Amino acid sequence: MIPFGLLSPVSGTPLRADTPHSLREGKGGRRWPVVDGIPYLRVGRDDLVAEVLDHLDAGEADQALARLLADQDEWWTEPAPPQEALLALVRDRDTATLRDAVQRLGWGRVGDYFLHRWSDPTYLAGLALLEAHWNRPLCAFEFACGIGHYLRELHGRGVKVSGADVVFAKLWVARHWVVGAEAQLVCFDAASPHWPIAASPVDVVLCHDAFYFLPDKAGILDCLRRCAGEEGWLAVSHIHNSDRPGFSAGRAVSAAEIEELFPDGLVYDDAELTRALVEARAPLPESPAALAEVEAFSVVCGPGMRPAPRPLVDGLTLPPEGTRLRLNPLYRPDPAGGFSVAWPSPRYEAEYAPRATYPLRSPGPETLVASPESVERARTREFVALPERW
Repeated sequence: MIPFGLLSPVSGTPLRADTPHSLREGKGGRRWPVVDGIPYLRVGRDDLVAEVLDHLDAGEADQALARLLADQDEWWTEPAPPQEALLALVRDRDTATLRDAVQRLGWGRVGDYFLHRWSDPTYLAGLALLEAHWNRPLCAFEFACGIGHYLRELHGRGVKVSGADVVFAKLWVARHWVVGAEAQLVCFDAASPHWPIAASPVDVVLCHDAFYFLPDKAGILDCLRRCAGEEGWLAVSHIHNSDRPGFSAGRAVSAAEIEELFPDGLVYDDAELTRALVEARAPLPESPAALAEVEAFSVVCGPGMRPAPRPLVDGLTLPPEGTRLRLNPLYRPDPAGGFSVAWPSPRYEAEYAPRATYPLRSPGPETLVASPESVERARTREFVALPERW
């Protein structure tokens, strides 16, 4: 675990544990809840914070957790599941699958993306970006980490990991189904008056498929750079191009803005990173101006990054030898024999089918062990290393 110090997102003063389930600002100051080991530091949620603390102080930890599981970000438009359903999930957390959790949390199409992200082309681009500039970091912090897909890969390579997200439920799912108990996780808003993570430089800072959502990009990027310190580096992938209409909401940026935000960066076409992974070669960076028409940008920057991309032949982009692999769950049994891709939704198909790295049909089997003989099937994500309780 990375021993990040935490600050109040309102006052910027250090937070100290005052009970096993809460943090406090100084002596007699504002309190913040800690549920399942995850501090909840969202601003503008005063009534929710007070209600959760009341439950915790009364010994009602499950009720406190269920209330936080209903909290969402400002982009979310769907109703929250009933509290009774969330309480049932809390009680079942040690036996439920990741698919159960995603469905019972009511995540809809976002849940489709989380469940199948291990083979999404944009996810592979982020892995390729990290691998291309890999320098054996000891610790990593991911901002907007979601349910922890990248943290799981890093942790599996012996990296100490920490993550933050604005949605508490995503961090809770990361804790119980994806990353595990050793990751330090914290819930807070990007636009908090004070960045709640105290200076504690890490080797690499990640922000994947989320930067385009952020409001004050320059200010938040400055906070991320401070997390990396004077010797770390940043990997920021899948930043939507405002000059190329896409599928997601958010606040996309132009190539000119990428150049302004990352004057020290190496910039890639997101799709080039995915192609390089499949072709087992080094990806080719370009000038921002040359990438003005791409769908999304990826960038590395900072003094600690590997200065030139390496070939993507091993490391994060491939499962370690001996790993149990499962047939990509996008495949379903085909009446004609073998398996064929069944897209989880028309939107998912429209977004990812044109760039899918896996074949549309597979002969199987349903499981494999990662080995030199199966390396290409793992590289294309025909076979994937899923969490145990996927």
